Amino acid sequence: MSVVHVVVPEGIDDPARPSGGNVYDRRICGGLTAAGWSVHERAVPGAWPSPDRAACAALAEAVADVPDGGIVLVDGLIASAAPEELVPGATRLRLVVLVHMPLGDAPLDAPVADTRERERAVLTAAAAVVTTSEWTRDRLRDLYSLQRGVHVARPGVDAADRAPGTTTGGELVCVAAVTPHKGHDVLLDALATLTDLAWRCRCVGPVDRDPSFVDERRRQARADGLGERVLFTGPLSGADLDAAYGAADLLVLASRAETYGMVVTEALARGLPVVATAVGGVPESLGWAGAVRPGLLVPPGDVAGLAAALRHWLDDDDLRQRLRQAAAERRTTLPAWSTTTEQVARVLTAVAP
Repeated sequence: MSVVHVVVPEGIDDPARPSGGNVYDRRICGGLTAAGWSVHERAVPGAWPSPDRAACAALAEAVADVPDGGIVLVDGLIASAAPEELVPGATRLRLVVLVHMPLGDAPLDAPVADTRERERAVLTAAAAVVTTSEWTRDRLRDLYSLQRGVHVARPGVDAADRAPGTTTGGELVCVAAVTPHKGHDVLLDALATLTDLAWRCRCVGPVDRDPSFVDERRRQARADGLGERVLFTGPLSGADLDAAYGAADLLVLASRAETYGMVVTEALARGLPVVATAVGGVPESLGWAGAVRPGLLVPPGDVAGLAAALRHWLDDDDLRQRLRQAAAERRTTLPAWSTTTEQVARVLTAVAP
């Protein structure tokens, strides 16, 4: 039986802290177990990627417990911030880093140069690196001159019932934590120019990660007369999240940065078209249905561009029909989580002693 030790942040199953990275980690652990691997999950505490001494000590202890030659799959949120704890053991172990987001691009307190040097040290010492998009793979190669041992395993998506949609297309949903890099300020500015049209927007996602930003957005919505049309629900999961997607006509994502955008494929799995910013891996997750994209892409931070795309969607019945048809076709080509697991398993097998 193949054995892998998986190091993840503590709390990846907390429904109050949903994230694409947490979902990915949990599905890979479950998928590997189902495929016959012996998975030893090691959850380490701490505010990664900005750990304190106790968190670093917990990581060092978790790694020290792995037998010589053991395969260790480490979430990049932890690995890229901990060269002191991981690099010395890279010759003893088979270290594989799962990078959801390059920390060298992340808005952290540490200087960018320092963050990148620490990430570079870990990734160059690793036996292999797994990324969740081609964009992330190429970005790591650009940042750190990594030419070999960098693999792509895109997130899978579960099959879901197709959302029925409404005749007007006015039910909008944004599934993202309410933080600056998800662009809710841009979204609200765009929606404020569309008050002559019929729509409602449900913002689904944590509201506790940047309370001052959330308070500003709520004040912004009230000041612009959107208080009755924009709803901040907090995080939803399971049947409640399914219901939010099922009641929607369109996913809207105004992010300033995304390495893939799992909510895009979650929407497409339900046949929902997407209006999103063309950042990072979003064009990759949106994909194509033949020669047609199942949505519209706009530049990040472009209020006028986002407003124009949403107005086009709301005003043009023919466009809605074309995008809905493209989303229905794209729905049939989305990868399953079993495919993602197989891709990760191949990387782990290749680095085995």
